[in-house]
Amino acid sequence: MPKPADGATVPRFDGLRAVFVNATLKPSPEPSNTDGLMRVSTRIMEEHGIAVDVIRAVDHDIAVGLRPDMTDHGARTDDWPAIFDTIMDADILVLAGPIWLGDNSSVMRRVIERLYGCSGVLNEAGQYAYYGRVGGCVITGNEDGIKHCAMNVLYSLQHLGFTIPPQADAGWIGAVGPGPSYLDPGSGGPDNDFTNRNTTFMTYNLMHLAALLRAAGGIPAYGNRRSEWDAGCAPDQANPEHR
Repeated sequence: MPKPADGATVPRFDGLRAVFVNATLKPSPEPSNTDGLMRVSTRIMEEHGIAVDVIRAVDHDIAVGLRPDMTDHGARTDDWPAIFDTIMDADILVLAGPIWLGDNSSVMRRVIERLYGCSGVLNEAGQYAYYGRVGGCVITGNEDGIKHCAMNVLYSLQHLGFTIPPQADAGWIGAVGPGPSYLDPGSGGPDNDFTNRNTTFMTYNLMHLAALLRAAGGIPAYGNRRSEWDAGCAPDQANPEHR
């Protein structure tokens, strides 16, 4: 790990966990360009003490639907509950995926839909389950659409309760149109300064914010508890019986 030039202390993030979900369309062991860029971020995290899990979603039988466990609703099998448990054990979630026809992959959409299907679960404070967790995204491809795809992913994550730090996305598309992908020989992807800078900044911002939230005990619970709202104890609302 490089030493900071100004003599500053290199931060450690021991005790934090991160999970990266790769929404490539390619099953293992086929090489994934998304995995190649994603590994720039996972390497930095691991070097700073974060335990990292990587899930290639297409390798799992993730049922279609919007419920926490679709086997309770007609699906024969569903690997999502185990994936959800891994996500809930983590402080950081990074969704990574390719661009196809200018948009996120079908696998990315399914992962986000299943995250949405679990958004009604509450934490111990009565908040939505994803509160106190940090989200980011990595996008790859050889066609336009990084910002569009990132906006979709990051909006979805924050809407579900994840906290998004500054500059929480990174990507690589190379030249627009058919051409080399990130890991192809001569693509320039792994050596691209702009991509490496954004990926590094994203990774540190994710780690810093996750550490801040961990130290603060998550997002303060006043004013955002679904459990209190459902019980009729809505803050700052006309509610005489709970004054």
